Amino acid sequence: MRLTPRFTSPFSSTTLRAMFVTGSMESGGAEHHAIALMNGLSESGHECHAVYVKGGGLKLDERLRLSPPGTVHCLGVERYFDGRAIAALSEHMAAIEPGVVVAANPYALMYSWLALRMARIGAPLVVTCHSTRFLGAKEQLQMAAYRPFLWTSACSVFVCAAQKRHWARRGALSRRNEVIYNGVDTDHFAVVEDAAEREALRRSLGLDGTDYVIGMAAMLRPEKNHLQLLDALVGLRARGIPAKALLIGEGEMRPVIEARAAALGMRDHVVMAGLQKDVRPFIHACDVKLLCSVSEAFSMAAIEAMALGRPVVHSNVGGAAEMIAPGENGYLFPAGNTGELVERLAALSNAPLAARMGRKARRMVEAYFSEKAMLDRYEALLHELCVDRSARQRAAYS
Repeated sequence: MRLTPRFTSPFSSTTLRAMFVTGSMESGGAEHHAIALMNGLSESGHECHAVYVKGGGLKLDERLRLSPPGTVHCLGVERYFDGRAIAALSEHMAAIEPGVVVAANPYALMYSWLALRMARIGAPLVVTCHSTRFLGAKEQLQMAAYRPFLWTSACSVFVCAAQKRHWARRGALSRRNEVIYNGVDTDHFAVVEDAAEREALRRSLGLDGTDYVIGMAAMLRPEKNHLQLLDALVGLRARGIPAKALLIGEGEMRPVIEARAAALGMRDHVVMAGLQKDVRPFIHACDVKLLCSVSEAFSMAAIEAMALGRPVVHSNVGGAAEMIAPGENGYLFPAGNTGELVERLAALSNAPLAARMGRKARRMVEAYFSEKAMLDRYEALLHELCVDRSARQRAAYS
């Protein structure tokens, strides 16, 4: 496993004025990532401005901690493409005069690219990429439209090396392309050995001390593949392992999951915890964390569980192999292969083994996937891009 080592920025004394543009402020990995970057850079003394294209969602903007004169602005777009919103963003950019613009995913990139040109601002444009796959014909067409914006952007940042290779094969790179791993706040996501609190929560959820609890913290969407966990439960319980599933999240698949659990006779062994503002107590209540997604880039949910000292069983998609050393801090299994999934989960029903792997998982996060390491690398990158722009401007006038 080749990983990028911890990086410390040499630019802490120079102030950035950065604008971050996201598609929305709904609960999603790209949005959480942008908020972490803005909060972290603001705490380091940089000026950050937040813009989100669509309204609604869970008001994640309330989690922003921007230092003055930072601003939060919603364009309020209700359809895919809104020329008036692009003009409004252009005016907002002209007023702010950002030194660098960071767009989360290609949709926000499109709005940012067009608004920057309209405002005649030469700030470098960075896009952070958080996906690896477009499933439908509509998304494929959208990606064809996004490519020119990617090609002419200053930099694309990928969350893992596998994702960068994925988009390189599809001709969707920028002038500069970097890999910066997602990071979590290792103080916030800390291992807590409070057996009484853990058992109290388990009891409130209908789980007892002898249950082997497999947790999934993910929106209930088709690509997260919760149904495979239900099939695995059948296999585990047939072996005499008292396995139960704890599903943390909400979404369109809930009625399908509930119906499948009933059809398999697993209804009493599946706990639907719903969407939780703070997932930490629920992950602590689990013995192991599972992701059986058919598509994933670099799962924040997996890193959070590892930081909390839980071994992760992950389908071998996206950058899973860059965070999990099989047999050391978790296991990988071929996506869709329920037989191998059952084998991996059965192995971790051995509590001492799971505890050892969980400790190694925590150490892996501390070494490579901390929020501070992520912020240091983004700070350095944004400074480099601004310095390059200044050098080009000086050369143009010399």
